[in-house]
Amino acid sequence: MHNLTRRAALIAGLLPLAARAQPTGFPDRPVRLVVPFTPAGQTDIIARLVAGRLADEWGKPVLVENRAGGNALIGADAVAKAPADGHALLAITLTHAVNASLFPAAPYDFLRDLRTLTLLGALPLVVVVRNESPWRSLPDLVAAARTGRLNGGSSGTGSPPHLALEMFRRAAEVGERLQHVPYRGGAPSVTDLVAGNLDLVIGNLPEVIAQVQSGRLRALAVTDATRHPLLPAVPTTAEAGLSALRITSWTAIQAPAGLPDPLAEAIAAAIRRALADPGVAQRAGELGFSLIGASVADSARFVTAEVQRYAQVVAEANIRAE
Repeated sequence: MHNLTRRAALIAGLLPLAARAQPTGFPDRPVRLVVPFTPAGQTDIIARLVAGRLADEWGKPVLVENRAGGNALIGADAVAKAPADGHALLAITLTHAVNASLFPAAPYDFLRDLRTLTLLGALPLVVVVRNESPWRSLPDLVAAARTGRLNGGSSGTGSPPHLALEMFRRAAEVGERLQHVPYRGGAPSVTDLVAGNLDLVIGNLPEVIAQVQSGRLRALAVTDATRHPLLPAVPTTAEAGLSALRITSWTAIQAPAGLPDPLAEAIAAAIRRALADPGVAQRAGELGFSLIGASVADSARFVTAEVQRYAQVVAEANIRAE
């Protein structure tokens, strides 16, 4: 489903609310929604929005549990090993699909031990430079990288911004002229870019949008197939002549692999109803998310394809876990 451009149609299909019946006895206690990242980040915010609506529908608390660390492996491992009864759910991102090849010795098998219930939403990355820089377009940046040396920051080795830099390196054919500088999170890399210590960042939209809107950073391109409503004047990478630089950061909900199909479908349907809530849609849009709400089958196929796609990127770029 690289047809994330069809996400608006998918969400539109959620509006007629089908039968809400849950399998008998579910949930019979609070449900844990593990977010393997720190609080207040983009994944945590959208997870809490969904959790609140699920709690309203189910009549049981849906408790968001932040279990950060280990490149998001710790929280994922906890859910992979939990009972497959629907009371332990996991919010994942593109990072987890990358981890499948970046950490071959992880304590769980991403494709075997977890199953995807539905995709929540997706957002593009944005190629940004300082507003004082001489580069006013993506072709300007490519030309500079081909004739000089640039350094690009990311939120860490193997993160979506790092993968985007590696994809830029290959698409622009700049080789070792682009140096990767990893940080512990997106915010520090953006701060260093504003301070003039970096030449560029290809960052998640929520991490850069405020600095772009304030005029401290200049957005050169978004990495999605279409322009973004929060940055309508900013071209896509394809429009800017670098169509191979296409990467979308997404969020999904998973459960332990043994979750029975009827319960998986019921939970996924409840999540899709939560996504159709106007309040959830408004807040997600403010963050830059385009909501998806795909079926269990489509979501599983998409995540498997993402694992395969980024395994190739990791191999070609020779990325190694720190």
